[in-house]
Amino acid sequence: MFVCSLDILSSAFQLVGGKAAGDIFKENTVLSNPVAGLVIGILVTVLVQSSSTSSSIVVSMVSSGLLEVQSAIPVIMGTNIGTSVTNTIVALMQSGDRSEFRRAFAGATVHDFFNWLSVLVLLPIEAASGYLYYLTHIIVESFDIKSGEDAPDMLKVITDPFTKLIIQLDKSVISDIATGDPSAANKSLIKEWCKTASSMVKKNVTVPSELNCTSPEFCWIEGNNIWTQKNVSQTTNIEKCNHIFVNTDISDLGVGLILLAVSLIILCTCLILIVKLLNSMLKGQVATVIKKVINTDFKYPFGWLTGYIAIAVGAGMTFIVQSSSIFTSALTPLVGIGVISIERVYPLTLGSNIGTTTTAIIAALTSPGETLANSLQIALCHFFFNISGIIIWYPIPFMRIPIRLAKALGIHTSKYRWFAVAYLILCFVLLPLIVFGLSVAGWQVLVGVGVPILIIIVIIIVINLMQRKCPRFLPKVLRTWNFLPLWMHSLTPWDRMIQNVTRCCFGKCKCCKTDDENSDRVGEQTKSLEVYENPIILENEKQDVRIFPIEENESKFNSTIM
Repeated sequence: MFVCSLDILSSAFQLVGGKAAGDIFKENTVLSNPVAGLVIGILVTVLVQSSSTSSSIVVSMVSSGLLEVQSAIPVIMGTNIGTSVTNTIVALMQSGDRSEFRRAFAGATVHDFFNWLSVLVLLPIEAASGYLYYLTHIIVESFDIKSGEDAPDMLKVITDPFTKLIIQLDKSVISDIATGDPSAANKSLIKEWCKTASSMVKKNVTVPSELNCTSPEFCWIEGNNIWTQKNVSQTTNIEKCNHIFVNTDISDLGVGLILLAVSLIILCTCLILIVKLLNSMLKGQVATVIKKVINTDFKYPFGWLTGYIAIAVGAGMTFIVQSSSIFTSALTPLVGIGVISIERVYPLTLGSNIGTTTTAIIAALTSPGETLANSLQIALCHFFFNISGIIIWYPIPFMRIPIRLAKALGIHTSKYRWFAVAYLILCFVLLPLIVFGLSVAGWQVLVGVGVPILIIIVIIIVINLMQRKCPRFLPKVLRTWNFLPLWMHSLTPWDRMIQNVTRCCFGKCKCCKTDDENSDRVGEQTKSLEVYENPIILENEKQDVRIFPIEENESKFNSTIM
């Protein structure tokens, strides 16, 4: 039910935003700008909640000659970022427990940070050198690859019988809109006929001039129109679909909103039940053994192999389920309850990125001969992009920056839980829209606004590092951020504002945090990094440590002795 709800959620997003995604892709002149292409890839994948759908649209555009392979590479990078939004949404469902939410959100966003950092490094390199394009072009040209079989539908064999009873979509409508077919705009994404047959028939059609006639004998003029006979492909409907919405009069948007609400309710319910079930199963010494086995490295000298085996496992599991979103979303609650550490989920996530591209490569082999080379080249670009990112951000432990960033974000979101929603809106909607607007305005505007902002961000990062490592080398005023207004270096004022806006509480009540509770909460965060390193610590503390009020300690202690 959890996996099916994710599948229906993707269908709902496609019904709500699929045609808008096709319209965005239709502006193919904008896609020649690599930054705009990247942002469009993010926005479209967030709209349709499926990187495979947005990637297939890109392949269709390249196959039809509307988009060059080099222009499609930044879009593919954007789909890599957009697909990580699903498991971040799943992490929000665990916001009820502060400790679980801290670990779950960090485990989900480590995928986000890897994708963002990889794009920030590799997009400029690709724009300057075209290394992904030339590398994949050489590979495609050097092998005489023939069309192959469809990618295996192992998980879909289980889920499709259920999801197809609820909704079936004609995803070709989005591709047709993107490739400029005017008739596609009025078509519904909801599939009505599941079995059709195509045939060629002769039909009378109008043409602009006599030169467009098929032959002089099949060319005549009636009034102001020039007619000719052409062979036209005609589709015959044979069998209707049998899903719930096959005969509905509700618009695509209405059906999408209904499915969106239902799938989110099912997703939340399943996630709550999964977490409760795992919490009840993973208790005592058995839980301790399981956690140690999953999170422990191999013994010396083979400890370095553990992470790479985890990458292979992640790639294999994603290849089986055919969806990186499903695999990483299934890992998120396990990270939340402490079964898997963030250090272990990181290589599993990297493997998931590879697994989803190998599925795309196999799917590309089913393309017709005339479009096979371009389809395969785009799939290989996606594959080598993720491989390049792993080479940068994994082999050297010091370079595993996504883990540290995700942990820091997890601490902040557990303290200010509203910030998780703000993060999602900022990273996957507002920031892409702002960058898209600047890139459309011209590279001069983008550079003029973007470069100063990047310089400021770099300066802030450097000062932060120096404040922690070597503050004596900084001027006294820069050793803390106290010279700035509080709202510029702390989320506390924003937290007060959010509380006032939402009218969560009036004075001291159960739904709000008093000053004393805030201080306790801040103290709790000091142990967070240790908890991340070993999730078992938190579980042991919950089971074995009892905290009494100060004034009762003496009597409790005496009664224990008695």
